[in-house]
Amino acid sequence: MTTPAALLRESNGIEGEYGAGLIWPAERIVSENLTMREDAELATLYMPFDPLLFFADAGNGDLFALLPTIRRPDVFVWNHEDDSRTWVAPNLAKYLEWWLTGHIAL
Repeated sequence: MTTPAALLRESNGIEGEYGAGLIWPAERIVSENLTMREDAELATLYMPFDPLLFFADAGNGDLFALLPTIRRPDVFVWNHEDDSRTWVAPNLAKYLEWWLTGHIAL
């Protein structure tokens, strides 16, 4: 099974068609997660982001995330419109497969 750390060591992110970030580079993962946690306005609009580690975007404002603090390999999507957090894949490898084949539709 591919881990996020192993994937980043090998590639430092994966760019999809039209520049879509299937997996962001390490620097973007850090900056996006810091922004999400430190933005005071976001804190008033959404539930805490602390358990989530955002690693990619869907191109529509929604973000994909892992739950590393509870050591779950599952991938979730955070919906920026309703603040829902929905399971989309059992692990990173399936996320990539399913996102690229259209199994995950947002």
